[in-house]
Formats: sequence, structure tokens, C-alpha cells
Amino acid sequence: MAVSETVEMLQAILGTIDEGIHVVDANGITIFYNHVAARLDGLTEEEVLGKPLLEVFPSLDRHSSTLLRVIENGEPIYNKSQAYRNWKGMRVETINTTLPVYVDKRLVGAVEVAKDIGKLKELSERLIDLQAQLGKPRRTKRLQSDGTAYTFEDIVTNSKTMLQLIERARRAAKTSSPILIYGETGTGKELFVQSIHHASERHARPFIAQNCAALPDTLLESILFGTTKGSFTGAEDRPGLFELANGGTLFLDELNSMPLDLQAKLLRVLQDGKIRRIGSMQAVQVDVRVIAAVNEEPEIVMERGRLRTDLYYRLNVVSFALPPLRERKEDIALLTNHFLEKFNQKFKMNVTGLDKRVQEVFLQYHWPGNVRELEHVIEAAMNMVEGPVILIEHIPPHIGERSSKQKEVAIASLIGNGGGHGETTRSLPEILHEMEQMLITQAMEQTGGNILQAAKLLGIPRQTLQYKLTNLPKNK
Repeated sequence: MAVSETVEMLQAILGTIDEGIHVVDANGITIFYNHVAARLDGLTEEEVLGKPLLEVFPSLDRHSSTLLRVIENGEPIYNKSQAYRNWKGMRVETINTTLPVYVDKRLVGAVEVAKDIGKLKELSERLIDLQAQLGKPRRTKRLQSDGTAYTFEDIVTNSKTMLQLIERARRAAKTSSPILIYGETGTGKELFVQSIHHASERHARPFIAQNCAALPDTLLESILFGTTKGSFTGAEDRPGLFELANGGTLFLDELNSMPLDLQAKLLRVLQDGKIRRIGSMQAVQVDVRVIAAVNEEPEIVMERGRLRTDLYYRLNVVSFALPPLRERKEDIALLTNHFLEKFNQKFKMNVTGLDKRVQEVFLQYHWPGNVRELEHVIEAAMNMVEGPVILIEHIPPHIGERSSKQKEVAIASLIGNGGGHGETTRSLPEILHEMEQMLITQAMEQTGGNILQAAKLLGIPRQTLQYKLTNLPKNK
């Protein structure tokens, strides 16, 4: 293939990528600019190609331009927010990853991959404005009508473990200490957190929740701490969630998704109760109770370097570990009836219960999505059922199939065929040993290889499980 054809093919490939691609040479002249980058910048490709970068984007300079900075120092820049105006005056906000381009160890240019965050930021700022209005003193009534506020009475459980956690949480609600909650996805962490808020003296003040995985890192910082006019191009004076939650509760979900440098700033707020807006030197005193949640074992998250140890100990003054549904099977029937009643009212139906076979399948299933998955399964079945009882054919196939297969595999693997006469051909110790290996393998698969969670699922110490894992037969 000729060089010209290779270049044309490369340009065609880059042109189909659904992200902005901008390439400049060592002099800052644009040599490639795809249609997505043009759309983000409000320009045409012809208006940018072959021209100096600062001529097309006059609001930038050699320091504020991520492309020119990479050309100058040869170091990559990852996930950096940039706000600027094109030569027409249009304001643009992107998150960029910018990399140096070397040929024979010589820096010949830089390539930038840009994502548009302008619309996302606009929506986030509208949300902040709305929260600011809702957070005024008049917001004292519980908002039950749209399901955005819960109390402990809304937690449906007969589980001894859950009832003990609720009692502990009622006592913790009387203080302002930070709280850390661990629970798998779907265990009801926000319901639990809102219950604490509404049982506290802060119940008449704002409750604000933010998922730390839902926003880019740089945007998350401005959303949390606010911005000062002029701190970066286009920045306005805006309060962050800490200021809006003043006097109330701020719930930070999926804290382990927050970047470590931002975790350090959060730690300082917890220690001295003061925040600084981005670009401001002035500290603002805030009175906010912080409740954070992680969806993985805190010890595992710290081992993997996604949660600062000092922040963990500062938050872990009061902690709660919400059990997964597979560890509170006594609640399955209770929750099932609760969701049946809910969807009967919503769909104007009169489904009275589950077929016995469905009940057995529900008890055998391990519910990786926990209470939320059970709710969705009931809703799906209510869309299929025709009579008063939900039958096995009304529930999603993977639930019944997995439970049946688990039974069949267990029986087939433990009992020998005895030459086709169904007689046991192995001793009881051999069968028990193989059963143990099978259960360990299943537990490791269900927890994605997490030894600590698998040990809890099996009800044995972690060290014991580690020892037993070394004796498992290796796959060939």
C-alpha cells in the first residue's frame, strides 16, 4: 500500500471517531481536525486546517492551550478541562486528553482528544440552581409524593441484621459525625441515608445527594465547592453543593470513584469545616454532615489505591455495612409482597402472589442486583402475568435457568453414575471435599474473585479461604 493511501486511510479512520480529534505540528499549525472537533468548536474544518491555533482561538495563549503546553514541555495531559472562545466569540468547554507526537525521538506535534462537557455542565448548574431553591428554609415537609424522601419506616425488613442496623442508625442520627456506608449495588444505601437525615435534627434543612461517578473529575470539583468569577474562562460566582447543603446533609455516593486529589480536599473540609470555591482565597465556613457510600469493601478499595486511608478513617467514625439480599433471605417474601402491592396499585392489577415453584427459585437465586433487582423482576413479571398468580414462565429466564442448573450441576458432580444404575461410586469424604471445592468456586465467581466477599458469603475466615484456594485443582 502506498504512503498516500495509508495517510488517506488513517484520516478516514480518525474522521469516523465520535470524539474531537485535533492535531497540530511543532509550530502550533493545525494539520488534522475532524468533523466532531469542528462541531464542538462551532467551526468548519476549513476554518481551522493549516492555520495557527491562537489565530483560530484568540482567547487562549501558550499557557492555557493544552496543545501548545504539550508541544512546549513534551508531557501528556490527561482529562483536563478547558474553556475558551473561538474567533467568532462562541464559548466552548471541553475535557481534553493531549499527547505529544514523536518521530525518531523528535517532538513533531501534539494530538488532542476532546469531549464536550458544556451541555453536561449546563445541566449540572441548572440542577444546582434548583437545589438552591429547594434548599431554602421552607423545605421542611417530607416529599413522599415523588418518592424522593424516606424514613426508617420505609425500610421493609424482618432481618435481624437489618433491624439492628436501623436501631444503630437511629442513634447515629442524633449526632453530626460523618458516616461511611458500604453496600453492594441495589442494597438501598440512599434509602438508608435519607432515613438518617430525616431522623436527625437536620431534617428541616437540605438533603443533597451526588454520585461521584456521574461527573468528570474537574466538573465534580466545581459542583462540590463552587466557582469564583474569573477563576477560569467563563467561570461565574456559583455556590457548590457544600454551601447549598449548609445546615443539612450531603450524601456522596460511590466515593471510591472520586479522584485522590479531590479526596484530599474533602478531607480538609471534614477536618476544619471550611470550603474554598475554585479560584478563591476566601474560606467559607459550612455546617454539613457528610455521609459517604462505597459499593465495594472499603479494605479492598484502599488496597487498590482508590480510597485514601486518612479519609477512610475520618469518615469511618460511624459505619454501616448493609447486607446483600442473599444474606437476608427471610426478607425475600416480605419484599416480594411489598412490590406486588406497589405494582398492583401502579398498574391497577390484582396479582395475589407467586406460584410455589417461583417462590423456591427466588430463595435459591443469589440476587447479584439485590433488592433493586427483585423489584425489577416483580415489575417485569407483572407485565407478563394474566391471572392472579405469577408463574415460572412470567419471570426472566436467566433466574429460573440458573437456579435449576445449580441444582443439576451439584447433583451430577457429587453423585457417580454407578455404571448407569444411579449408585454412589465414591466415599462420603470424597463427595464432601468435591462439594466444598464447588461451593468455593461458585462463591469466587459470584464475587468477581473478591476473596473477602467470598469468605463472607461462605461464612468462613478470609485466611481459611485463602488456604483452601491454594488446594483447588488448576484448570488445564
